[in-house]
This record gives sequence, structure tokens and C-alpha cells, in this order.
Amino acid sequence: MILDTLGVGLLGTSTEVCQKVTQYSKECINEEEFIPLFFHSALPSGTCAPELCVPIYSSDLSSTIWGHLDFRLPPLYAAFVNGVAVHSMDFDDTWHPATHPSGAVLSAVIALSEAFPQKKKISGLDLLLAFNVGIEVQGRLLHFSREARNIPKRFHPPAVVGTMGSAAACAKLLALDQMECKNALAIAASYAGAPLANAATQIKPLHVGNAAKHGLEAACLALQGLQGNKQILDMESGMGAFYTDYNPQTLPTLQSYPWLLDQQDVAIKRFPAHLATHWVADAASSVRRKLVESSENLLPLDKIEKIILKVPEVKYVNRPSPASEHEARHSFQFVACSALLDGNMSVQSFSTENVHRPALQELLCKTQLEHPPDNTPSFDSLYCEVSIILEGGNTISDRCTTFYGHWRKPLKKEDLEKKFQSNALGILPAEAVEGIIETVYNLEKVEDCSVLSTFLSGQSARALPEKLRFL
Repeated sequence: MILDTLGVGLLGTSTEVCQKVTQYSKECINEEEFIPLFFHSALPSGTCAPELCVPIYSSDLSSTIWGHLDFRLPPLYAAFVNGVAVHSMDFDDTWHPATHPSGAVLSAVIALSEAFPQKKKISGLDLLLAFNVGIEVQGRLLHFSREARNIPKRFHPPAVVGTMGSAAACAKLLALDQMECKNALAIAASYAGAPLANAATQIKPLHVGNAAKHGLEAACLALQGLQGNKQILDMESGMGAFYTDYNPQTLPTLQSYPWLLDQQDVAIKRFPAHLATHWVADAASSVRRKLVESSENLLPLDKIEKIILKVPEVKYVNRPSPASEHEARHSFQFVACSALLDGNMSVQSFSTENVHRPALQELLCKTQLEHPPDNTPSFDSLYCEVSIILEGGNTISDRCTTFYGHWRKPLKKEDLEKKFQSNALGILPAEAVEGIIETVYNLEKVEDCSVLSTFLSGQSARALPEKLRFL
């Protein structure tokens, strides 16, 4: 999860939306006069040392902007920009119940880890534990609602549970006590929420960026003593405001209750689009192979009369005429037609040139959706069936029930690495890319996780202090 998130985040730095929020953040740093917000960095015992106070919200303190060696930003802005980068192409991982779990948490904890003073550096194991806590909190909150098991209709889940997970992860890294943790989650809940109407626009990536930033800020404000409703997770007017059937329950301790990540993998995307379209892509690619085999290795575009997609009813992924890359990423119709034309999907599939090519536009006009009653809008149970009706009435069909990359059919390690390398090599030098892979795989052995940030900025192992050159 960490390796994949870093890869899509690095690639995301090249997008227009990420460049805009980066420029905005730079201007804020140049124009605003910062009021420092202090935290006490935790000692290994969990106690706090007042002499280790540092300003977390200050232009004097900076964290890495992934893929950039030329500038850094204060931790809150770094968490924001890197979070936006992760979701800027809708290429990040997806869990069930439905959310993008990693982007908000990882962006926040990496930015925060760089804010600790030299006397108390954060180890790779510290980072791993905080990350797991952030994922666990999201999963447990989502399991309190049957509604959360379906593809959302009203709000984007990372903006809600991602904010809570980010706050929990940062609270763990800061070693907040129980009361401070409750306050951190109460503060985070007041930051949470984003309407789904902004899906398929440049605004959607801000949901993950804000979740990272707001979670980090909530933990820091809780450490300052800011207090909220301690029952925020238990109330209908708290987290229940987001889910109509929210039903929190007392959970057993971790000693008797397994971590959710031990029970289920995540879905890793092979191309940057809404997860539901990945079923469509696999089914359409299979139909294309059958078409080509029956037509002397040529795709008979002129003989296609109709394309029928049997998919769940997900309104914001029903876009018959996408006009931008963001709309194309949220279009059953576009992904089906693109996969039929090319045989597969890739990052390049969503370029302006490919979105508007005449052959694809012609196929889109022939495409219609059907919503079988048994095809529920859940990432755990949905399917996609693609049927091509040719001249003369001949029909060629195929159905996908589990695509490669789904948690029931996870990517092999070598394919995940290939995805990471493909995403990262256009942004960072090869030595830094290999350094990230080695660091992530050995993270529990890393004494100072700033080595990861060194590579994320594009530096090589030669830039590391001698004692950190374990690679």
C-alpha cells in the first residue's frame, strides 16, 4: 500500500491540479505571517519532553514535496499538496467498505515525521505503526454502516473517514494520550465531508489533500489542549451525520480482535480511473480479443451496431459523453470503448488526444447501459458484462466478476513494482526510485525514516548521512 501510494503520488505531481495547489501553497508561504503551533515530540517511553518543542505550522519548518528537490513546504501544506498528488488521477488504492485508505494517512505521517527534531527522529517502525492505526480507524468506522459497503451516493468517503484516519495516525505518531486522541477525532470530525457532486472534476483530489492536512492539524490542535465532544464517534449527530444507518458498537481489544488489514487486501489499480470501471475494462478487453479472433485479426469497427454494458447503477460513473480527462476517469462508457479500441487501459488512455479521437466518439454513440437488479453497487459484489451486437444480429459477450488487482485477485509483487517504477521513473532518477523500493521493503528496520523523504525529493543515497546508508 505504501509503495503504490508513493508511486501514484509521484506521478500525480505532474498533473495540472497538483501544480495549481502547489503554486497556491507557495504563495501562502510567501504572503502569510505564520503563527507557530507547537508540539512536544514524544520520547520512546511515550512521555513528552518540553525541551523538544518545535513549530509545526511555521515557514521555518519544512517537509518534502514529493518529486521536488528545489523547494519544501511547512508540514501542513506538504501533507495537503502530497495528498492532492496521490488522488489527482484517481490512481490510488481502494478498500472495502468503500474508501481510498492510504493517501490521506501516508501524506500526513510522512510530512509530520519530518517535523520532529534531530533529538527524536521517527523510525520506520514508528511510521508503519502510525500508518496501520490510520487505516484501522477508517475500516472500523466504515464497518459500523451497511450503507458504507456500497459505492457512495452523497459524499466522498476519503473526505470523512480519511480525515479521521489521518488524525488517528498523527495522534499515534505524536503519542497523544487517550483524552487527547478523543479530542483529535472530535476536531477531525468537524473538518470532515465533501459532496460527491465534485467527482470527475479537478476538485475531487482536494478531498484527499484536505483529509491529510486536516487530520494532521486536528492532532496538533488536540495536543494544544483544544477540546471537542468526546462522544463524537458514538452519536447520531457525530459520525452518524454521514451515514443514515451508522451503528457504533463496543469493540474488543486488539489482543482478541485482528487488525482489519490482516483480514482483507486492498484493490490496486492498473490504470487511473474509478474502481468500478476496472470490471468494465477487463470485460471489454476480453470481448475485443474474441472480436479480433473472429475477424481475421482485425477489429470490425464498422460492423458494430450497439454496445451494451450491464453495470450497477452508479450515477456519477454514468457519463456517456465525457469532455475531460476527469470525466473520462468516471465513465463506464469511455473505459469500455477505449478498452475495445486499444485492448487495454493505461495512463495515456486519458490524454486529451485519446479522449476526443473520432473512433472513440463513434463507439460512445453506440453505447448504452443496463442495470440488472442483481448487480448491486458494491465493490465487493458488482460485475460487468459487455455485449457487442454486430450487423446481422450476432452478439459477442463477456463478463468480469473480479478484475486483476481486486482484493480477491491481488496484484503480484512484480506487477506492483512495475507499476511503481513506471509511475516514479518519469519524476525521479532511477537511483532514487530503487532507493524508495528498498526503503519501503525494509521500513521496519530503518532507524530514521527521513531516508524515505530523501529519496522522495529525488536525491540519491550519496545525499544521506553515512549512518543511514544501509542500502
